[in-house]
Parts: sequence; structure tokens; C-alpha cells
Amino acid sequence: MNKREFIKHMAGASVGLATLGFSAVSLGANTPQNTSTAKPQNTAEQRRKDRFPNMTLLTHEGKEVRFYDDLVKDKAVFINFMYARCGDICPGMTANLKRLENEFGGRVGRDIFMYSITLEPEHDTLAMLKAYAENFDVGPGWKFLTGTKADIELLRRRLGFYYSDPERDRNKTEHIGVVKYGIEPLERWGTCPALANPKAMAQYFYWMEPNGARPVHEVEKVS
Repeated sequence: MNKREFIKHMAGASVGLATLGFSAVSLGANTPQNTSTAKPQNTAEQRRKDRFPNMTLLTHEGKEVRFYDDLVKDKAVFINFMYARCGDICPGMTANLKRLENEFGGRVGRDIFMYSITLEPEHDTLAMLKAYAENFDVGPGWKFLTGTKADIELLRRRLGFYYSDPERDRNKTEHIGVVKYGIEPLERWGTCPALANPKAMAQYFYWMEPNGARPVHEVEKVS
């Protein structure tokens, strides 16, 4: 291979590497002659952190918490939205999630956590959320959360509870029928109907766990 062919060959290789997210320069950084100690910019830890906002929220017990640092980081979680004035829909979903809590037994509060976030922070006071939680006899691993209207709106969108159609997105009842669940340190996430069969919901969660078995139940709504 002559000098001209060699240069042409290396130019083509650089284009291919750039397509994969590398470059000839980045290859040089990995050679023994380079003593740089710069850390990678896109570590798994940073990617996990960037997935969620970290605003301050209040639990129904009046405790300040940071959404990512205190509620989600290194945890297995179930998250849904609700509001106290949504008639029969939210109570029905909360009752179904209570069945899910019972399905997990003593794991909720130990290595599984449940969060219900109000869509009406301007209306649902801490006293109302506390009464709501007590009405369903939720355990210590299940928190009802509120915050500023702007923060709740940001959180709703970042968690994926929104529609591109503005008219549909303005309807709060469109955002309360789904539960987001996942195991944060494993970066495994899914969604399911809030009225799905609790046993099936639990099995889909178990599937996410290390060595989890594929679910055998269909995710059917409870009757």
C-alpha cells in the first residue's frame, strides 16, 4: 500500500469510527502514551441520573424529599398520578394498587416502593393526601406526593405521562390510568394499566428482577 492509499484508507476508517461514536482522536486517547485521567462523559451513573428530575416534593406525612435522590435512586418503584377530586376513577385505581401492595407482602417499604403523585397540588393539601392514604390503609413504603404546580407538571412530562395532542393532554383523567414501574439501578422500566390484575402486575415486575421468570398471566383488568 503506497502513502496515498494509506491516507485514503485511514480517512475512511475515521468516518466509520465517527459513525459509531468514536474518532481517530478518541482512539489516540486510549494509547499507552496518553496519560489523561479524564472520566467518560456518559457513564451509566450519569445516564441514570439524567433520566429523572430531582425536584423537592412533600410526602403526605409532610417530609421533604428529592425525587431522584431520595425516592428513585437504587430502588424498585411503582409510580402513578392521581388527584383527590377525580371521582370513582382514582379510588378504584388506588384500591387496586392496594391489592398490589398486599401481593408483594412485606417487600413494599423494604425493597419495593410505591408513589402516588397528585395532579392537583393547588387543591390537594397535605391533610387531604394524608386522609386519602389513611383511607386506603397504605403501608410505610407507599407515599402520596405533592409539590409546586410547575414541578408536578415537569415531573409528569419527564415520566412520560403526556400526549402530543394538547387538547387531550389538558384532560387530567388521561394521565391517571397507567402505572410506571421499574428497577432503577438495572435501568429496567415498563408501564401497565392501573386496573390490571395485581397478580399479573407483580409477575411482570418479577420478570424484571435478576433471573426473573417470564409472566404466565395476561394483564387483564380487575372486574
